[in-house]
Amino acid sequence: MRLAILDLGTNTFHLLIVEVDSKGESKTIFKSKRTVKLGEGAIHRQLIDAVPFERGLKAMIGFAGIIKEYGVDRVAGFATSAIRSATNGKLFITEIYRHTDLRIKTISGLQEARLIYHGVRQCMPIGRQPVLIMDIGGGSTEFIVANGNRIFWKHSFDIGAARLLELFPPSNPISDSEIRQINRFLDRELQPLQVALKKFPVNRLVGASGSFETLAEMMGWRFHKRNNAKRVKSLLLDLKEYETIHQLLLRSTTAQRMKMKGLVKMRVDMIIPASICTKYVLKKFKLQEMVLSKFALKEGALWELAGVGQGKSHKSKVTS
Repeated sequence: MRLAILDLGTNTFHLLIVEVDSKGESKTIFKSKRTVKLGEGAIHRQLIDAVPFERGLKAMIGFAGIIKEYGVDRVAGFATSAIRSATNGKLFITEIYRHTDLRIKTISGLQEARLIYHGVRQCMPIGRQPVLIMDIGGGSTEFIVANGNRIFWKHSFDIGAARLLELFPPSNPISDSEIRQINRFLDRELQPLQVALKKFPVNRLVGASGSFETLAEMMGWRFHKRNNAKRVKSLLLDLKEYETIHQLLLRSTTAQRMKMKGLVKMRVDMIIPASICTKYVLKKFKLQEMVLSKFALKEGALWELAGVGQGKSHKSKVTS
């Protein structure tokens, strides 16, 4: 059976097509992403502006053609932060269906967090000790405290990188006072996380999705002369290397970041608030390890869609 997962994020739309055998083993046959930046210009007004609206719709029309070409048997589409918070989010979903016949489900932040956990669990052993999973999106950031068997706590905060850029437009380069302002904001907004981590102490941060992949790629090129995250599903990240990259980013201008190897154009601005959030969490909670997970929501959705979430074996895997 061929399954397609559509993950409609704030910055990026993802398409994953897999073949699932009778044992629940999944093999990726197509994977793609399109930059849409749905939050551009109006995320602070809970609106998808006209230009990103059309950009997102065009991406979905393209994905619909690919899904048809691959003869997919079943499709599941999930809309996240920018769409669920926008006053015209339902209209956007309606227009997708009108142009493509694809039905997209808008999920809550807690549903998103659950799927991220199941995705991470497919690509790396979490173990018995709780870890903190963090997924920095454009509109929201999800935190999950969990071990390999269960979720202890989860929450979705409206502190995605695109939202932070709108709330705190930085100088070029960002100033120390602006960094302090963001950190004070995080102190206020992440109070529930502070309470959770007192109850469930952790030592390891698991970073899922694009911002952490970007940081890992930058670290690879700067310190190892290659993208050492390219052919792996998870990767232990050196905290000293990360600190060097973090400080380099904070001191850089937009023009300088455009030339940095491993930093794609779409993230040239958003990597700043993303790294500030990452640094805040590492320092605030005195975390000793950071691991990249290249699996997140779409792989977790696949895990559920393939039937594993309905009581079948938890040994089902997603293979690249």
